[in-house]
Amino acid sequence: MSRELITSWNDYQSAIDRILALACKQVWIYDEDLGILHFETTERIEALKRPLALLRPDCLRIALRNAASLHQRQPLMQRLLTTYSHNSAAQQTPEHLGHLRDSMILVDDAHALIRFDWEHPRSKLLIDEPGEVMPYRRRFAEIWAEGGIPASPTTLGL
Repeated sequence: MSRELITSWNDYQSAIDRILALACKQVWIYDEDLGILHFETTERIEALKRPLALLRPDCLRIALRNAASLHQRQPLMQRLLTTYSHNSAAQQTPEHLGHLRDSMILVDDAHALIRFDWEHPRSKLLIDEPGEVMPYRRRFAEIWAEGGIPASPTTLGL
């Protein structure tokens, strides 16, 4: 059981790698646009593939306030979402949730990286803290349930 306060962008990036290394079953992400999370690296995509390979439903969920970056600057993430479309999903949250400023990565019901404001690195990293992670899981589920626009990794057309 561990709690850690993160105050710099370098420490935040390191915390992302640490929490993704723990992912075995499920990763849920709520963020502005994935830009600061830097998922466009082979290492981070591979870390997301581990739980996806287990074929559990709802293994990877990504809720974004702005999905344009996913479509325009995230080809590795788009490929991952296409390959694992049976157990992953991404959606842009509705406009009425646009005032929310935090960001979170939730892993396996027990770990979380919570950034308090998407413009600042100040965050808390929770490792093996299922009781403390549970309110964030409920909050993510509420955000996800609000619906929004599915951020399909493929372009539909004639």
